Amino acid sequence: MNRVTSKDGTPIAYERGGSGPAIILVGGGLDDGSENATLVPELAKRFTVLNYARRGRGDSGDTLPYAVDREIEDLNALIGEAGGSAHLFGASSGGALVLEAAAAGVAVERLAVYEVPYATDDDAARYWSHYVTQLTTALSDGRRGEAIELFMQLAGSSADDIAKAHESPMWSHVEGLAHTLAYDAACLGDGRPPTTRLATITQPTLVATGGIVDPHMQGLQPGYFDAAADEITAALPNARRQILEKQTHVAEPRILASILEQFFTS
Repeated sequence: MNRVTSKDGTPIAYERGGSGPAIILVGGGLDDGSENATLVPELAKRFTVLNYARRGRGDSGDTLPYAVDREIEDLNALIGEAGGSAHLFGASSGGALVLEAAAAGVAVERLAVYEVPYATDDDAARYWSHYVTQLTTALSDGRRGEAIELFMQLAGSSADDIAKAHESPMWSHVEGLAHTLAYDAACLGDGRPPTTRLATITQPTLVATGGIVDPHMQGLQPGYFDAAADEITAALPNARRQILEKQTHVAEPRILASILEQFFTS
């Protein structure tokens, strides 16, 4: 595991593999870099791949108070390690961070995002606001398990899914990441696509979604991620929209890596 020091002194841990043009992988909610780890050997055949644990997760440090700008500085530090420029890939709420970083002017060549969970209608936006309020209270009171449950409900998990998660040996590990749900919430802002900032991103951008609903997200309204992706695509000056057939919210590494390779080398 490698480490780079961010602007505020926070150590950021990352895995590095391969050679060639650089790609930085950005994980989403409750991910410490593990979810994107399976992409590393696939992409390392053509690229230098940096897969990192976002601040407050895994072996990366944390410095309070949190701000989205600090996470953008983390990406700047990683880009420096990669040689001064890189492609970015962000999954789920990590995609929102990638978009915010690009809008802030980090040295991005191309960027790709997958199933960014923006709200595109009033009901979803109200639900998001209610979730953030409840999440803030739960974390302030130290009720980390409740924060995880709130997140799972937001993502469309059933009561049965949540009960099974409680019984999983991974539950304690996930509880250890609960505080970072507030970080993802900050990256998503008011929950809606930040169309004004998106319009300033001139780099080629791939906006992708899976072709089928994740079985653990059946509670979401139909087309939730597609609607967000369509709105992101419409706001970006140079975007390509793509649907990965037969893929869910966590795409198969081989298929996703192939799509990313085609886009980042086109």
